[in-house]
Amino acid sequence: MGSTLVSAAPSGTFSSTIRRRLPLVGAFCMLSLGITNLYTPLSSSAFKTGSKFSGATRSIRMEASNNNTVPSIVVYVTVPNREAGKKLAESIVKEKLAACVNRVPGIESVYQWKGEIQTDAEELLIIKTRQSLLQALTEHVKANHEYDVPEVISLPITGGNLKYLEWIKESTRE
Repeated sequence: MGSTLVSAAPSGTFSSTIRRRLPLVGAFCMLSLGITNLYTPLSSSAFKTGSKFSGATRSIRMEASNNNTVPSIVVYVTVPNREAGKKLAESIVKEKLAACVNRVPGIESVYQWKGEIQTDAEELLIIKTRQSLLQALTEHVKANHEYDVPEVISLPITGGNLKYLEWIKESTRE
C-alpha cells in the first residue's frame, strides 16, 4: 500500500506528499477479481481441438481439463438462527445436495421488506455443490425454510484445489 506524509505548514494549512501505489494495486485487484464476474461458460464445443478458445478456457476453468471434477458452485442461504441453520445444513448434506455447508453465525442483514427497512440477526450458510444440483437445492431450501422468500444465490467456482473439487463431485448425488 502507499504511504502518506502529512506535515503542518507554519500558516496552519496542511500540505501532503502522497506516494501512490494504490491505483495500480486497485487496478490489478479489479482485473484479477473482476475477471471471474465476466466469465460466462462456453458451450462444450469450445473444448474441441482446434477451437480458438480451447487453451484460454482450460486455463480459466480448471474443471474443464479434469474428468474427476464437475462444474461446481458456492450457494449462499441465510437463516434466522442457529437452530434453523443446523437443521437445514444437516438435511442438505444428508440428501447429498451438497458436499459441505459452512455455518457463519453473527451476521446482520439490512433489507427492504414490504416497503420498510428491516435489520435482522441471521446466520449465513455457505454451500459447496455441483452446478447441476442448484434447482434441487433451491427446492429443498424453499420447502424447509421459515422465510416466505429465502435467499438462494449461487456463484461459480472457477478453480481451486483439484482434490477439493474432486471431493465435491464424490460427495454429492448426480
